Amino acid sequence: MTFSDSHAHVYSPQLKPDQDELLQRAYEGGVQTIFMPNIDHESIDAMLEVEARHPTQCFAMMGLHPCHVTRNLERELYEVEEWLGRRPFAAVGECGIDLYWDKTLLAEQQEALRVQVALAKKHQLPLVLHTREAFRETADIITQAQDGTLRGVFHCFSGTPAEAEEVVKLGFKLGIGGVATFKNGGLDKVLPGIGLEHLLLETDCPYLAPVPYRGKRNEPAYVPLIARRVAELLGVSVEEVAEATTRNTLALFGAAGDGGGK
Repeated sequence: MTFSDSHAHVYSPQLKPDQDELLQRAYEGGVQTIFMPNIDHESIDAMLEVEARHPTQCFAMMGLHPCHVTRNLERELYEVEEWLGRRPFAAVGECGIDLYWDKTLLAEQQEALRVQVALAKKHQLPLVLHTREAFRETADIITQAQDGTLRGVFHCFSGTPAEAEEVVKLGFKLGIGGVATFKNGGLDKVLPGIGLEHLLLETDCPYLAPVPYRGKRNEPAYVPLIARRVAELLGVSVEEVAEATTRNTLALFGAAGDGGGK
């Protein structure tokens, strides 16, 4: 079986000590493509270094994470725009709105998201959306901007059935990660009503490791554990989940090696 990890911070300092071994474990476990979201200007070099060393397995995105939005966000957004004009990327992201840690920068986060939505349209790239305690705020911006050309994924989706339906109606995918394996994660009430054609698998490593590794460091090799749980919830085989979600991921971000979404 072949899998794709649609959202993994494999360039993270937490993974640096055994990064190559980690990527080899993933590949041997069938996770042959890994898509890396950017965080801010400080993460770019490490991310591109991983891509350069593993060009057929790891693919970079370009964006500004909402938790790294400050009142002086112009510099960060300028850097994102510059990079998007310089070379191909798989997507614009990760971007979005996060009100879990700090609600005082909502206006700045909204502005940063609107700018990155415009960049996604300009470069004909998908969006990778981060939403934490901010589904409504994020979805409203996407709804206002959706002209039939916007596409992307609500990564690490853990919302309600109604929110899942709204994502699908917007033409976006749901990124499903380790939360699907949590006893009280809530996705057991969501996924049975959503078709496989709307799902991507992700780890968000090094965060949100699936059961039985919950609370420990996550890695792309754990994607099959997430696939197994999704298969259980949907009443289909793991092979079907692997095939469909990998196809969905490569269709959204561009088949590996073709320069991402371009």
